[in-house]
Amino acid sequence: MSDIPTEQKVVLIRETGGPEVLRYEEDYPVPEVRGSDILIKNRYAGVNFIETYFRTGLYPCEKPYVLGREAVGVVAAIGADVRRFKVGDRVACLSSGTFAQYTAVSEKSNVLKLPDDIQDGELQAVAGSLVNGLTALTLVDEAYKPQVGEIVLVYAAAGGVGQLLIQLLHARSVRVIAVASTDEKLQIAKSRGAEFLINSSREDIVAKVLEFTDGEGVGASYDSVGKDTFETTLQSVKRKGTIVSFGNASGAVPPFSIQRLTPKNLKILRPQLYGYLATREEWEYYSSKLLHLIRSKKLIINITNLSPLEEFKRLTQLLESRQTTGKLLLAIPD
Repeated sequence: MSDIPTEQKVVLIRETGGPEVLRYEEDYPVPEVRGSDILIKNRYAGVNFIETYFRTGLYPCEKPYVLGREAVGVVAAIGADVRRFKVGDRVACLSSGTFAQYTAVSEKSNVLKLPDDIQDGELQAVAGSLVNGLTALTLVDEAYKPQVGEIVLVYAAAGGVGQLLIQLLHARSVRVIAVASTDEKLQIAKSRGAEFLINSSREDIVAKVLEFTDGEGVGASYDSVGKDTFETTLQSVKRKGTIVSFGNASGAVPPFSIQRLTPKNLKILRPQLYGYLATREEWEYYSSKLLHLIRSKKLIINITNLSPLEEFKRLTQLLESRQTTGKLLLAIPD
């Protein structure tokens, strides 16, 4: 590691709070590599809402905590026991601590070797889709797998996960009701395959869902919003329907009596991505499937902003104020 610096540039938190606690530091230690570790020199890292959960304390973490959950880059160094990777390999990594020039992970963790001929645009797409794309894939494959012709509800339809969910569902001939806060966002959802559109800023979501489903309700709701939409979701899902609550954009869903599911025999689950990627076989299956969808252009990753690492604070403020669509990406400095 003689040509690897001892200090690096990172975005981290040393305490919980608002955007003001975010820090861009240029002298943070580069992690050491031992045993089965690989050191990845990051090139692009995706921005996700989960960073907000760690920053505010909704999700606990040690301090200091380097933010970031996904990145693509090049293997810069390997431990003595590494067998699956070599220095110079292009890789994608689903791990904490990717808002940094260097990230160290075990070769046994969620790291995917990328083809040597992968293009820069594809690298950006992969960097911007590991969290969102794998979330969308596992939600429709495992959390709730809708039938052909079934009508489902997708919140935050123009967001990173929302756009990918709609594409995957549309490809399976599932009919999607898209919910977003502006007409512009709804047109994005429509372009991805949504059949029905609801503007949450001026329309009654439940009334529109019942209108679109002839009073029956949807078979499932994919809800990334959380607290603000939970009651609406309960009313929108039909008898024997399923609520997939997978995000907390408006805050965590408050505790509720399980008896509230009884009148319509509802099912509810709160999945997390890593619960579907617990084994190497699961990781290899889903990450390889995502890479194939991207390279074959069967899945469009809408990168709407590429900014330097030091601008993360501005990006997260835009994301949290619902002023963004698609995926935000950070370029990691050399």
